[in-house]
Amino acid sequence: MERPRSSRKMPTGSVLFDPTNSQSSSESEEEKEKPLCRPESDEDLSVEYWHIQKLVDDLRKGDQSATVHTLDTMMDFNLTQEMCLLAIKENAGLEILLNLLDTVEVQCQIRSLKILIRISLNGEILRGIVSKRGLQSIVKLLDSVKELKALAAETIANVAKFRQARRIIRQHGGIVKLVQVLQEIPNLANLTAKKGKNIEVARCALLALRSCCKGTKNKEAICNAGGIPLLGLLLKCPHQNMLITAVDILQECASVESCRTSIQKDGMIKLLVKNLSSDKEELQMHSASVIYKCAGDKQTCDIVPMYNGLQPLVALLKKANNKQLLVSVTGIIWKCSAKLSNVAKFQEYGALDTLVGLLNNQPVDVLVNVVGALGEFAQIPANKANIHRCGGIKVLIKLLRSTNQALLINVTTAVGSCAMDMTNMAVIDKLEGIRLLWSLLKNPSEEVQASAAWALCPCIQRAKDAGETVRSLIGELGLILNLLKSTNNELLASVCAVITKIAKDKMNLQILTELGIVPLLANITNTTDERLRRYLSEAIGLCSMCRCNRASFGDSGAVAPLVRYLKSKDEAVHQRTAMALYQLSRNPNNIITMHAKGAVKPLVLLNGSDDEMIQAYAACCIRNIRFVAQANRDERLYI
Repeated sequence: MERPRSSRKMPTGSVLFDPTNSQSSSESEEEKEKPLCRPESDEDLSVEYWHIQKLVDDLRKGDQSATVHTLDTMMDFNLTQEMCLLAIKENAGLEILLNLLDTVEVQCQIRSLKILIRISLNGEILRGIVSKRGLQSIVKLLDSVKELKALAAETIANVAKFRQARRIIRQHGGIVKLVQVLQEIPNLANLTAKKGKNIEVARCALLALRSCCKGTKNKEAICNAGGIPLLGLLLKCPHQNMLITAVDILQECASVESCRTSIQKDGMIKLLVKNLSSDKEELQMHSASVIYKCAGDKQTCDIVPMYNGLQPLVALLKKANNKQLLVSVTGIIWKCSAKLSNVAKFQEYGALDTLVGLLNNQPVDVLVNVVGALGEFAQIPANKANIHRCGGIKVLIKLLRSTNQALLINVTTAVGSCAMDMTNMAVIDKLEGIRLLWSLLKNPSEEVQASAAWALCPCIQRAKDAGETVRSLIGELGLILNLLKSTNNELLASVCAVITKIAKDKMNLQILTELGIVPLLANITNTTDERLRRYLSEAIGLCSMCRCNRASFGDSGAVAPLVRYLKSKDEAVHQRTAMALYQLSRNPNNIITMHAKGAVKPLVLLNGSDDEMIQAYAACCIRNIRFVAQANRDERLYI
């Protein structure tokens, strides 16, 4: 039995792999640079140090024109040298530069910002800017003239390298102002070289937003300020560097749901798909990341093939050295493979062989996606054999020893799908795949347990000697019963499905009975979950083939809930419930319960079903009920 496709969910959550958190810079990312070091003796200070010291002194006492001249002179030095930075720091030069930002002298503000841009590349200086409340002054200048806007934005781009700085920028309206700067640029999507000032302002604003778009609150602030549609306009920008920066911001923001919604709504996916064929690997990487994070949405997965994105994705698999790109590309392929028509296209482009080749020596994020894609590919019968031909089965079995929960969920799913092929099953059996899957029932994650249980179903069903294989695990059968105490319906359904395979062997059914399976199954019959009802009723029906279990199920109160299952709208529930009730109706006391709970009328209705199996089970159950009813009437007449 193959695990139903409707239950095969993408792993999410804080423990499992979450694609919307992958490739996104951490909010706690910090600049790590060694502090500025002063020589032991003043004699070791360079000439540049003394020059900068004098210039800082001149700034303290000069008028406007003198200040402008002094700032120009200071810019002639290589301000990134440690001695120059040390001179600015030790002589309160940073405070003076920041104070100049609060004047009304535009020329002083411009030159001060130009110097701050250079020196803020140093981690100690940029922290000094933040501690001296310089960011607040810089943010205010985003409302000024174009040249100041550009310089202020570029300074912000340098300073926003750590969380405290980004928080201050957001709290003082910096993100909103940066978005407004972009909004004020006319014809943003078609900036040309003739619009030099506008290009520079847009470039700097984008750099600032890229530095600021770390952390959920900042990303949401960009979205709430209307930044995502503006970035969408820039996807048509002819300037490639600006285009790359815009897509980089989008891939960061795409980890937030509201941003993903805006990206999808504004039709950006088709433009991003086209970027997959770019000759710029950085643009390909960021574009793939955005698509990957949005690919949980079915509409996104439909757009990728619509705009001929499948073949470029397969071509990008060859760039195995770029792990960030590979994670995104394999993730998109996995999610797009949920649609079988896409799988057929991927096969046409030779994706399967390449994916199997990526099962070795790859980081876990890539493996999660590759194995997920192979699990989808294996839904097509011919591909089950192809995966074996490429050597994929052996590697998949090896990956069952992994400890990563997201990977285990996908590996078990892929192994379960491949086990539908008898040749594959022989390899799985030889490599002790069943034993490895069984051991995963002890995994602390209920999602892993459920996925392993689903995979066990086709493995047990197609094992060469299924009964003996299960009996070799006799010491572990109690594990299955213990899982029936769970409150997770998905896990319960998968365990019941495994029981239906085990119980088909008479000796194994006897062992299960001795271990006390009847009351455990009976305890979960009061469920409204249709999938659980489907496998639970089948498990009860098969266990009821053991004569003593029929009476035990009745004594445990399992009959009345099963009668209620007959009102389900799920035909699969009807078939399995009718089978279970037929087996239970071979016990007279159970028939009395069925009759009392009104089983006859729905069984009569099922007798008219188009499904011959349902007809047969319903008819046999009704017959048994009538036999008992007739015997009771005859007994009363005799008395």
